[in-house]
Amino acid sequence: MTMALLDPPLALRTADLRDPTECARIDAFVRDHRGTPFHFTGWSRAVERGCGQRAHYLVAETADGAIAGVLPTSAIRSPLFGAALVSAGFAVDGGVLGANVAVGPLSRAAWALAEQLRCPTLELRGGPVPGDGWQVDEATYVGFARDLAADDDAQLTAIPRKQRAEVRKALAHDFEIAIGNDAAAAREHYAVYAESVRNLGTPVFPAALFRAVLDQFGDAADVLTVRHQGRAVASVLSFYANNTVYPYWGGGTF
Repeated sequence: MTMALLDPPLALRTADLRDPTECARIDAFVRDHRGTPFHFTGWSRAVERGCGQRAHYLVAETADGAIAGVLPTSAIRSPLFGAALVSAGFAVDGGVLGANVAVGPLSRAAWALAEQLRCPTLELRGGPVPGDGWQVDEATYVGFARDLAADDDAQLTAIPRKQRAEVRKALAHDFEIAIGNDAAAAREHYAVYAESVRNLGTPVFPAALFRAVLDQFGDAADVLTVRHQGRAVASVLSFYANNTVYPYWGGGTF
């Protein structure tokens, strides 16, 4: 006779993001489980420091203290959009990361936290659907991923024909490319990004968020800026995780 295996009991808690040892342990778990940049503790700390939105990083552990799953959340409060508990704040991904057994407990803990914080909405931006009763939006946020080609020519060929012609035209210009992640690179990027977002009629994130992100991610993030005659005309801030590049905040001037 065989007996069904019971899921192990889990302990749920909020991580102390001020503790470097705690953060290093969580980040190692995120790397091992191929999480996104938005699952790393540095993202939660950067959002809190740069925008003042409180981070609540939930962790599920087994009886022996091993991490079974994580759920980074930020309590977002906006005069325009109200209050919501979001995983992850200002990100395009998030949600529960880890073993299936942790999905339900972590999502329920997040909803209890949302009620405690008086946030009427809990939003998980990615990850598994916790179960019945959740509203799934498959249209608002759209992402894609593909392998990079082996060389520049092959990558250019992969671009659709009309866009490829525009890229070839741009490559013929005398542009200067600069890559960095220091304060000067951050300022140059923000000037281009802010102008581009403003021109689209969208509210601009504070410059402190970009500085905090670059500070938290170190070599796992950088800014690529295109200059023409010494003036920045396009710039993008990208993240690197699990052999994947995430071009995240970008823009260009007229």
